[in-house]
Order: sequence, then C-alpha cells, then structure tokens
Amino acid sequence: MNIIEWTPQLRFLVALALGFLVGLERESSKSKNKKIILGGIRTYPIISMIGFGCAWLFQLGVTFILPVGLLSITALSVISYYTKVQSEKFGATSEITALLTFIVGALALLVDIWAAMALGIINTVLLSEKANLEDFVDNTDRAEFLAVIKFLLVTLIILPILPDQNFTKYELNPSNVWKVVIIVSTIGFIGYFLAKRFGNKFGLWLSGLLGGIVSSTAVTVAYGRMAQRKLSIGGSALRGVVVASSIMYARILVLILIINPILVKSTWWEYFLLVLIGIGLSLYHNQAVHVSEKSEKELQNLQNPFEIKPAVVFAFLFLLLSVVTKLVVEYFGQQGLLSLAAIVGFTDITPFILSIIQPKNLDINLITSSIFLAMMSNTIMKGIYFGYLVPHLRKETALRFGILTFVNLIFVIVNFFR
Repeated sequence: MNIIEWTPQLRFLVALALGFLVGLERESSKSKNKKIILGGIRTYPIISMIGFGCAWLFQLGVTFILPVGLLSITALSVISYYTKVQSEKFGATSEITALLTFIVGALALLVDIWAAMALGIINTVLLSEKANLEDFVDNTDRAEFLAVIKFLLVTLIILPILPDQNFTKYELNPSNVWKVVIIVSTIGFIGYFLAKRFGNKFGLWLSGLLGGIVSSTAVTVAYGRMAQRKLSIGGSALRGVVVASSIMYARILVLILIINPILVKSTWWEYFLLVLIGIGLSLYHNQAVHVSEKSEKELQNLQNPFEIKPAVVFAFLFLLLSVVTKLVVEYFGQQGLLSLAAIVGFTDITPFILSIIQPKNLDINLITSSIFLAMMSNTIMKGIYFGYLVPHLRKETALRFGILTFVNLIFVIVNFFR
C-alpha cells in the first residue's frame, strides 16, 4: 500500500521541482563556465511543465499533442545546437537535457512517479559531476578498461549459457563451478579498485572484509597472487586475508541461524569470539605500517587485476576436491564425518556445512565439532597457501593463522566431549 497518494496536483509539483533542479544546475554551469547554454533557471521548469501539460491533454483524448510537443522541443534543441556550432561552440548536453526534461514532465503524470524522479535526479547528478567524471576517465588506464570487459564477459555471457544441472554420480554442476571462477575474479577486481581508491593501507583490508562474506578462500587466492607479484603490498594482503578468514566465522554463523538455529543456541559466542580475534589480528600493527611513495606507486601500477587464469585453476581444484569429498561419503558414511570435515577444509566448506546442518538424526555435538573442524582445516589451508606464495611473510602468516587455529581447535575439542 502506498503511503502517499500521488494525486495530479502532487505529480505536477514533482515535475516542476525536477525541472527547477535541472534549471538550477544549468544556470550555475552557465555562470561558472561562461558558456552558451540552452535555457537556465526558468527555461527547464517551463519545459517540464509543457511535458506535464501535453501528458494531461493526452489523457483527455488529445493523443497527437504529446508527439507534437516532443517534436517542438526537438526543433528548439536543433536550433540551439546550430547556433552554438555557428559560434564554434560544440556539445549537445543542454539540448539533450531539454528533451529529457520534457519527457520527465510527461512521465510524472503518466507512469509511476519513481520513474520521473529517477530520470530527473540522475540527469542532474550527471550534469553536475561532469568534472569528476572526466577526471575518472582520464585516470582510467587500459588495464582497468580491460578488467571491466573481462568482468562483463565472465559474469554476463559465460555463466548464463552453462547448464545449471548435475552431471555424473558426483553431482558436478558446470554453472556452480563457474560461479567459483566469478568469485575469485571478482575478489581481485574489488581488491584492485579499492586499493586504487583508498591506497595500500586500507584498500586490501576493506575488500578482504567484504570478500570474506562471499569466500575467504577466494580472497586468499587472489591476494596471495597479488602479493607474489608486488612484494610491497604483502603486509596489506596478509591483513586482508586474515580479516576475510575472520568474517568466514560470521558467515557460517548466519547460515546456521537461518537454517537450523538450535545448533548454535549455546555456541554462538564461540563463532563471535573467533570473529573478534580474527579482526584484532588483522588490525595488529596496522597503524604502524608506513606506505612509502615507492609502494604506493607500485600499487597504482598493478596490471591485469582480473585474474581469470588462476581463478580457473582454483575452480579446477575445487572440482577435483568435490569429487574426493563425495568418495569419502560413499565409502565411510556418517562415521567418516570428522575426517570429511578435515578434508573439505581444503576447498569450499559452505556446501559441506549446509549439508550437515539440515535437521537430521545426528548428534548436535558431533555436527558442531565437524563444523569447527572444517573451519579450522580451511584456516590452516589458507595460511599454508598464503605463506607459500609470499615467503618473506611466512613467520607473520604462521603467527596470525596459528592463533586462529589454536582457538578453533579448543572449540573442536570442547564440543566433541561436551
């Protein structure tokens, strides 16, 4: 139910306000840049009201008035553009804005009000942010542009054409496997652009925190390879991996609360404590890290952030280990649950955890121990992988992941013997 009843009177005020908003921006631009611009503070509200009036007559049965009105504004825009060209002034932004303002005025009456408001506000933002948009384009290099193209290729083209069904007795799903590729590639994409925006000190940590919501293992793969190429960002990459690993515990806790909350009725604080410890370890000595001019420059020169090739390798390993997991279930059954939990830690643990937290005839303590064991195994794997890729930080990696692993192990034992 709509809270506001959008009467014709209110819609007229919206059309007038949107026209005034555009006119205010155009008047400001005219005064600031001394340009020849079609209209200003009065013209655009009038154009919006013309659109609204034509739409009203259209509803009353004068159907020809709407296209005639649009053609009239088009003719006015053409004349304005021709006049500017004669004065060797180029650019059709104001003329196109006049056409859009007429359309916004008409839509304010004819369709849901959000459409007119969205068009009017976005148009004003684009007009007012011209300088910032031009600076963004100037600072965008070829690698960034190619990264966007690859992102669109992977996300919008390849994934929809893959069959979303299971094959073989191991239930291999090509669509799900390629989603893993998207996860790893996206983490590198987010990490690169946040690092460019916020710098070496905070960019990777923030994107690691966000990436941990999706897959902390994917963050480890992407960040490890970034740090392998650029040693100067190794410390920031390590903190990003640690904070991603801590967010993993929060993500698992939320999944359990949604599906089977009784499992964490008395153990929720254990997950929460692991999250706090992980975040603390990720921030340790963070303020003392100094980013030299050289390292900042190296960060800005990172190339090819969209790492599709290693992402495909990661997807292959995920596929292989998924088959191994199925084999363990087939030959050992429920008795091998703890062994299986340790094994799946070397791949994505989410499918395993989702499979055992479904309401079934399993001991709650055994399920909880298996969950913590899987998370511990996954934490160890991430520490080993990152340490292998970034040898000069192996001691720091072992210390931080060792503390997380030790606390995790305590919870495995406590829940098993509870």
